[in-house]
Amino acid sequence: MAYVNSILQPGESIRAIGKLHWIVFTRAFALLVVGLVVLIYAGGLPQQASRLVQLVGWGIIALAALAFLQAWFVRWITEFAITTHRLIYKRGFLSRYTVEMNMDKVETVNVDQSLLGRLLDYGSIRVLGTGQGIEKLEGMASPIELRNAINGR
Repeated sequence: MAYVNSILQPGESIRAIGKLHWIVFTRAFALLVVGLVVLIYAGGLPQQASRLVQLVGWGIIALAALAFLQAWFVRWITEFAITTHRLIYKRGFLSRYTVEMNMDKVETVNVDQSLLGRLLDYGSIRVLGTGQGIEKLEGMASPIELRNAINGR
């Protein structure tokens, strides 16, 4: 939360910090499982076919590593904070995209959770205000707690 801490105004404090849920790593985990299954399958094949299938398996595992790095990076560069005065959303590393909304401008906070989202405690949040809104934040951990922090509970 380096960005959020650097822009706090005098007398302003952080009420809650929003993070992307670990579910963002699902693609990387699925690729890893597929790669391991391919490697296990390759063990039962004749030598010549086995080498080609092993190469494919290792390639899928390399893609899993890249997907993991990409998900970790997105999670690292995304910040969402609720302070006593405003909502702050920041995304980006070299270039930066930020949205801030004063708490007195917040009209509605929508939370969208699937069945799996309710079980694993993640979902989407959309904050609507007078004249503007914050884009739909997908894959947020503990969205109900964030909604309650926005509403002042």
